[in-house]
Amino acid sequence: MSFIQKDKVFSKRWFINYSLILVGSFILASGFVLFITPYKIVPGGVYGIAIVMHYIFNFPVGMTALTMDIPLTIIGIRILGPRFGYKTVVGFLLTAFFVDGLSYLYGDQPLVENEPLLSSIFGGVFLGIGLGLIFKSKATSGGTDIVAMIISKHTKMPVGQLLIYVDSVVVLLGLAVFQDWRIPLYSLIVIFITGKVIDTILQGVNYDKTLFIISEKHDEIRDKIINDLNRGGTFLQGKGMYNGSDKTVIFTVVNRREMAILQEFIHEIDPFAFVTVINANEILGEGFKSLSDKVSS
Repeated sequence: MSFIQKDKVFSKRWFINYSLILVGSFILASGFVLFITPYKIVPGGVYGIAIVMHYIFNFPVGMTALTMDIPLTIIGIRILGPRFGYKTVVGFLLTAFFVDGLSYLYGDQPLVENEPLLSSIFGGVFLGIGLGLIFKSKATSGGTDIVAMIISKHTKMPVGQLLIYVDSVVVLLGLAVFQDWRIPLYSLIVIFITGKVIDTILQGVNYDKTLFIISEKHDEIRDKIINDLNRGGTFLQGKGMYNGSDKTVIFTVVNRREMAILQEFIHEIDPFAFVTVINANEILGEGFKSLSDKVSS
């Protein structure tokens, strides 16, 4: 089974994906040059190592990261198989080019002087947007992701957990080299914000709510959901844990306004109903964004 997703050359999908990589790489590079590198912030990954090397040996950040990305990708292909397609290679090549190009044009001064905290916040936003657009093209960021995948293959530990460990080692490297406790703290802010922004880019901003409702008035609530709110739902059959009685659980998804209407209605007809509300990160299906639109976007 091949892990590489191929797009037909010069097709609409091909143009969209490579446009996402181009724009994402530029935004990612801008985040490093304008906010991250000038303050010696080390946000994990090969660019975190490259920033450390830049301040020790005056190596260019982009080229240093590239000299790590290329062998890591080759090693990853040999050990893990063909998981890293052309889009991943184009992504880290463009990022390195933009980082060094912007550094040459703009210099080593931060966009905002004497504001490391503000730069950490906006650096995380820029990195998150850039990586989110790259991930949206079905490419990966390469670098330490590959290290985590290789370790996971031999240890069976989750890749996400290993990635945190690998990036933490890079952050501690910055602490050891620069001897400044503020650097890892700013770096953790960048890592946290980057992750949140990536999730937002990939999943979108969603205010929908998932409701689980247990009530003896389930038929009336069903009518309210279907006829008044024009939503659907599912009856789940359950059993009470305390006395073993049969329960009908309503599972439905509504927006915030509909949730308020439904909660008021439930309170009127059954004040003793049990309602659980969960934030829905992403809803795919009829009445919401279709799965085909999600896959093709």
